[in-house]
Amino acid sequence: MATREDPPTTRLSTPHVPIHFVPAKAGEIIKLGSALTLRVMEDGSHTDNRLGAVELIIPPRTSGPPLHWHEMHDETFLVTKGTVRFHYPVMEGPGDGDGGFHADARVGDYVVVGTRAPHTFSNPFGEEARFFNTFTPAFYVNYFKLMAELLQGGEMTPEVNMQAMASYATIPVEKRG
Repeated sequence: MATREDPPTTRLSTPHVPIHFVPAKAGEIIKLGSALTLRVMEDGSHTDNRLGAVELIIPPRTSGPPLHWHEMHDETFLVTKGTVRFHYPVMEGPGDGDGGFHADARVGDYVVVGTRAPHTFSNPFGEEARFFNTFTPAFYVNYFKLMAELLQGGEMTPEVNMQAMASYATIPVEKRG
């Protein structure tokens, strides 16, 4: 009979899977109008599409996408520069006057948005903001590529954003009232 002190009897061979190193300033750059810039750091091709990651750069006084939720993926956000305002609706009780609450995430703050959690973000402040954003599974990275294609160098509009969202199981929050 094995005890806690006994070493494992089955050993797995060491896999031969390389790591993927993304140097600073490397990665595919995606421009969404003149407002947002993304740097794709992992498109899922190195993780069997289990994880995607981008850096998002938001200029001062820039709004984000319409309030929405994701049917098929989770997201995380790690603020690396400036302050990002995360908005989320309130089903009942007092809010911020716009039918919801917001949290101002500063450098080092981490936000987890699970599947079906309504949210959006913005940078209403006077300095550039950046965050590291992950998606699991990774397919959502292609939402940004589609949006850039739909914009064709033009400016982002809620209509184009909604069109791209519809292709990636992302649902706008219905306005209350």
